Amino acid sequence: MVRGGLVYITTTRKNTVLYTGVSSDLPGRVYDHKTKAFPKSFTARYNVDKLVFYEEHPSIEEAIAREKEIKGWTRAKKIKLIEFMNPEWRDLYEDVMEW
Repeated sequence: MVRGGLVYITTTRKNTVLYTGVSSDLPGRVYDHKTKAFPKSFTARYNVDKLVFYEEHPSIEEAIAREKEIKGWTRAKKIKLIEFMNPEWRDLYEDVMEW
């Protein structure tokens, strides 16, 4: 079975820090961020746990390639991507928990 992947962006409560990641289990991964499952991680140290963007890809390899592309972008370009999908910057966690 081929498993897809998702690229996501999380931020802080005040939208000051952006973190781009990849996962095959987005609800579980965001839960890890919210509960600080890995206390020494970047997202735990800086409270980066508000899901503001995600996109699905047919394979995890494609998702990883897209993650690398987005990580190379400027902050302004990442903000445009977020605002295209989520102009209010609301936390999308509740949406993905219903999957």
